[in-house]
Amino acid sequence: MTTKPTKLLNKNFLLLWQGQFVSLIGSQAHNIAMLFWIKHTTGSASLMGTILMLAMIPSVILGPIGGALADRFSRRKIIVITDLLNGLLILSLAVLMFSKPDSTTLVITWLFIVAVVNGILSSLFRPAISAFIPDLVPKDKITGANSAITSSAQFAQLIGQGLGGVAFRLLGAPVLFLIDGLSFLFSGISELFISEPEVKTTEKDLKSSPLKTFLNEIKEGFHYVWRQKGLRELIVMAAFMNFFGAPFVTLLPFYVENVLNSTTDWYGILLATEGIGVLIGAIVTGALKISGKTRCNLMLILLLCVTLCEFFLGFARTIPLALCVMFLLGFSSGMVNVYIGSIIQMATPQEIRGRVFGLLGAVASGLMPIGMGLSGIIADMTGKNIPLIYAVSGGATAVLAIYLGTRTNFRRFLAGN
Repeated sequence: MTTKPTKLLNKNFLLLWQGQFVSLIGSQAHNIAMLFWIKHTTGSASLMGTILMLAMIPSVILGPIGGALADRFSRRKIIVITDLLNGLLILSLAVLMFSKPDSTTLVITWLFIVAVVNGILSSLFRPAISAFIPDLVPKDKITGANSAITSSAQFAQLIGQGLGGVAFRLLGAPVLFLIDGLSFLFSGISELFISEPEVKTTEKDLKSSPLKTFLNEIKEGFHYVWRQKGLRELIVMAAFMNFFGAPFVTLLPFYVENVLNSTTDWYGILLATEGIGVLIGAIVTGALKISGKTRCNLMLILLLCVTLCEFFLGFARTIPLALCVMFLLGFSSGMVNVYIGSIIQMATPQEIRGRVFGLLGAVASGLMPIGMGLSGIIADMTGKNIPLIYAVSGGATAVLAIYLGTRTNFRRFLAGN
């Protein structure tokens, strides 16, 4: 058992932060290597879409289970083990590509396996780390901790997006997979040295009917969320915002070419601009010292700003205007995400925090694959009318944000009451 931390930048938090920062850079290298290798080797967009879908499905199905495990067992051990397993898994892919570079079918098969296993491990890792962060910093520094984690994640993404294409061209996919595998091992080894505070668990119940006890714990997570009306409305909002937000991700390449009449280079520039907005938004959130009603009102304004950016993006017909909208979208969503994570962490008891985040991840991402599939079908049916699709999707989320802003329980939850 460790003493309660008194400052944000303590040894345990820094060990977690540095490990995650390095592994996130490696993950960007992995994503770019996979994208370009499949494109150059097979030219199949369907294959890429299938792999991405398979990577998302485990989080939807296993999120509540991962959350229950994070509440029952050592969160530090779960984070360490999943990072180390991810590292070994991806290193095996690098070894395969080095040793059998011409075995395309074998490599593709292993890519599918890596995607599925990585999705399973992520469904265990994400609830554990979200539940673990408040244990490593003082309660009044939780927002700052989430700001630091989000900022470093966005910075790692910008580094990966900026250098990944060049690294792929100079080094090739096997080397980038090797870098990713080593980054996960570094992260896992770094996290081994974290001193974990004592967490309330129910391990003694394992002596009688372990499966029944474990299932009951998962049910407890559902019941807890259902009883907290503000939290319940927040999770439902996240699910529908991701559903209606899916077209903006799926159809962005068509927006760049069909609406902006620009080259594919601007696809990456728009994403990078949004990423810079997220980074600055996360930093600003960590610096602001507000709470209660002021924070609630600010979050409602930011949520509405996100939806209006999505609504107006399709009508931004010039590059400068599109860049402004993307930056504002990133800035607003960056602040919202940091605040939401911090509010849930502060409002949820330590012993059930993992289950709440596991359920949040499962519900919030559950509708997104459906939204991605429907957006492609609707785009074909409307003759690629991107402004119309963006306007309908953004308008729907705006109506949802305005409605939730009128809900007393939702406002109380955002205010921390």
